[in-house]
Amino acid sequence: MKFNLRAYMALFFGVIIILLTMLLSITISRYSGETIKREIGNNLSTTAYHMADKLDSFMWSRIGEVEVLSQIEDIKSQENLQSAQKLLDQLKTSIPVFSWIGLTDSAGKVVAATDEILVGTDISKRPVYQAGKNGKFIGDVHNAVLLANLLPNPTGEPMQFVDISNPLTDESGNFTGVLAAHLSWEWSRQVKDEIVQPLKDELNGAEVFVLSGNDNTVLLGPPELTGQVLDINSVHNAKKRENSWLVEKWPDGKNYLTGFSIGDGHHDYSGLGWIVIVRIPAEAAFAPVENLKTFIITLGTTTAVIFAVIGWFIAGFITSPLRKITQAAHSLRMGNETKIPYIKGIKELELLSGSLRELVDSLVRTESSLGVMENLAHHDLLTGLGNRVALDQFLKKEKNMGHSLSFLYLDLDGFKQINDSYGHQTGDMVLKEVANRLTESTRKEDSIFRLGGDEFLVVLDTPNESVEPILETIADKLITNINKPYTVDNAMLKVGCSVGGAVWPDHDIDPFTVISYADEALYVSKRSGKNIVTFHQNALKNQMPGA
Repeated sequence: MKFNLRAYMALFFGVIIILLTMLLSITISRYSGETIKREIGNNLSTTAYHMADKLDSFMWSRIGEVEVLSQIEDIKSQENLQSAQKLLDQLKTSIPVFSWIGLTDSAGKVVAATDEILVGTDISKRPVYQAGKNGKFIGDVHNAVLLANLLPNPTGEPMQFVDISNPLTDESGNFTGVLAAHLSWEWSRQVKDEIVQPLKDELNGAEVFVLSGNDNTVLLGPPELTGQVLDINSVHNAKKRENSWLVEKWPDGKNYLTGFSIGDGHHDYSGLGWIVIVRIPAEAAFAPVENLKTFIITLGTTTAVIFAVIGWFIAGFITSPLRKITQAAHSLRMGNETKIPYIKGIKELELLSGSLRELVDSLVRTESSLGVMENLAHHDLLTGLGNRVALDQFLKKEKNMGHSLSFLYLDLDGFKQINDSYGHQTGDMVLKEVANRLTESTRKEDSIFRLGGDEFLVVLDTPNESVEPILETIADKLITNINKPYTVDNAMLKVGCSVGGAVWPDHDIDPFTVISYADEALYVSKRSGKNIVTFHQNALKNQMPGA
């Protein structure tokens, strides 16, 4: 299928835009993907850091409150337990996160407590007393033991506490007891909401985890993971004091964009090493990248169509003068009297149309003389080979020599298709190359003639005996060389060759009759499959009835 120049230009515009759009889409999607991934990852790691810092800051404040309370005289001396009871209840009322605050004597017996819970109970075996009597104690998150059934629990979920205790001494420095407090772990959820809620648009679908720094147990997180040990890279990296993010596969087999940080205390509070993890499913985190890519491709495709249409009209404007020149040239080729139009406005087209007009005029003026010269010339103007006039003179001369001549009549297979598909100029280039290959494949004493179109005649001086084997070898060589590809104007072309052979005077005393025999044998070759050689005797056998 052939396309005109206008179609080619429109197609060129469309293909270039599409390719550029694809390249731009891939480049932008990759760059934006990495940028968005970094931004979301940094948001997650920053959120994890703020969460860890908020937890430590909260703990530091509660520890300070317990320390201040332990310095009040009524608490230290335990001389006025009723006043101490009021102070404890007042602190819990002011700061509800204190689920329970108790005051023990030196033996570990609770002598005052919020809502008088556990008053009179011996807690000397509990860690909050054991560690607290030796100095300030901050315990990690643990399940309620003594208070599980004594404190209100509206949610019904297992109650968890963080312990804070401080030793008490009198004015003489003697140990008088321990001030112990249980912080409800519910406050961590409040901290989480305070951190995540303002970022719900940026962190849509984010989940927050708080892990124990001791054994990687999930202290805060989705119910199905709470209490589980989490062994993933982000946890290990957080323990190395890194505050960053990564994309990793979690135990559920899904990939998450994960930010992580570890609490490093607040002021004089060294912290419990709580690890904060914030995660978002990778496909949800990177959804904006896919949306952007889709948008770019859609925009690019639309742009490509628009530019292709614009290119179609521009190509029509550009090619219109060329089309007029082409039509005039084709009309001349068909033998019609036509003037090449003179194109103005574009320098190159003015030069082209003017030159063609002068060339055609010159050709018309010299047509008569060229016709006479061509009829008288002995050589084909295109290939330089002998023509029919030269063949006539050659045979008249050879008749008087008295030796044998062999004729190989050649016709190209597939040459018409080249002329139709690529034009006569390309066909002429192929004919020139065929003539060169015929010359290269024969001896200097052999004669080659172009009889017209794509027909050639090779005349060889051959011995009187065993002629056909020699001719068959030569013909096969000619066929092989002509079948090799032809490169013309960057196009790879191919033609075949059918050959008919006859010998003079073996087949007839008239050389022109022998040439006609070779021509007949040639068409037997074409009917038999082409690219083969057939000799006159074999052709006769094929024409005999029953052959």
